[in-house]
Order: sequence, then C-alpha cells, then structure tokens
Amino acid sequence: MALKGFVSSSRENLASRTYGQLREALMAGRFWPGQRLRIRELSEAMGVSDTPVREAIMQLVREGGLEMRSGQSITVTRLSLTRYRELREIRLLLEGLATEKAVPLLTSADLKQLKKLHDALVKAEKDGDSESATLTNFNFHFLIYRASQAEDLVSILETIWLRNGPLLKFLYPHARPTYPGRHQHLVLMDALQERNAVAARQAIQDDILEGGALLVKLLLQIEKGQAVVKEDADGNMRLEFLTTAAG
Repeated sequence: MALKGFVSSSRENLASRTYGQLREALMAGRFWPGQRLRIRELSEAMGVSDTPVREAIMQLVREGGLEMRSGQSITVTRLSLTRYRELREIRLLLEGLATEKAVPLLTSADLKQLKKLHDALVKAEKDGDSESATLTNFNFHFLIYRASQAEDLVSILETIWLRNGPLLKFLYPHARPTYPGRHQHLVLMDALQERNAVAARQAIQDDILEGGALLVKLLLQIEKGQAVVKEDADGNMRLEFLTTAAG
C-alpha cells in the first residue's frame, strides 16, 4: 500500500497522524494523479477507523491535494501541463530561496545524510524500484528545505508538493530524470559543502528544470491523448501509450 514506510510519533492524536501520513504520501508521489481513493480501503491499510481517514481526506480536499465530486468520489488531484508549469515557476523561486537559507544551517550530519539519500536514489533507479526512488528524492529535497528553519516557507512548499507530488508517479520508467552533465544533486551537494549559497540555489533550480524535462514532454503526450492513465479492476494504476509516437 502507498503508506508503507511512513512512521508518525505516538504523541500525535489519531486524526493528526492519519492526516500526516496521507499528506506526506501525496507529497512523496505514493499515489497516482487521478487515482480514486476509497475510505474503507485506506482505513484498513492504516489500521484505523473510517472517521480519522474521512477527516484527513476533507482537510486534503481543502488544501487542493484531493478532489471530491458529487460528495462521494474522491480522487487525487491531476495537474494539467499548464498548472505544472505555473507551479514549477513558483518552485524555482521558493525552493531556491529555501535552499539558500539552509546553506549556513545544514550540519555535517545533514550533509552526510544527503549523500546517503542520493546514493540510495541512484541505487533505487538502477534497481527499478520507482517507489523507493521517488520517496528518497522527496526526503533529499525536504531535508534541505526544512533545514532552512523558515516554517512558513516550508509550509508553502509542502502545499505545492501536495499537488505536484502525484506527478512523480509518471517519472519511472517513462520520464526518468536525466541531466546533460553531472547529476544536479552532486552539484548541489558540492555547493552545500562549500557553503556557497548562490551556487546551491542555482543547482536546485537546475535540478527542477533538467530533472523534469522529460516529465514535461510526457504531460504533453497525455494532453494530446497519446498516453492515458488506466485503472484495472483491482485498483492498480498504469500509464498506457496509445501511439508509437510516445516511444
């Protein structure tokens, strides 16, 4: 299930824990864009009653991560290419700012953890483990952003990723992040190690643009009807190409 691997503090109440798990699952790309969610299935997967799941879903609908139609159908928000580009423009500014603010605050332990996360990302991609790859990438980015200690800025970024995160499901194997030169994570880690805020900001922005270039092309194919997201009888989602133009 999409929630595997998420651990919350026992000090949180049940409703807050359920909300936090679902919210982070959306940010980290654990659900498909347009995926239909069923309260009973989520309740069983999370080991809670329907009530905290229903409350969490309503909050996530208000935040724009989920959509509810006719009072019954609950689906994961699906961004159009236009909205993706709009959010990307905002991300370039705000993620660059968060990274710049984090530069003097990241500890040596943080830098070591970033390297571990990047190595784990590379391994997951090599092994074809798309779920681990997207989750690890999320953790890599937000370790930096949260280190900025700019609570309002991080909150805004989390809301953006709440809507943007499900698109990460499209990355593997069809839109895997690629770079014309070095992996931008490596460039970024060098800048962070050198405490070079300007270079770090540029690296995170280049990572967003270069790493998402194939995703933009794929979203265009989806909008042209050359690829569609389909759900089978068991609720499993997949991306299906309808023309040879998709490659």
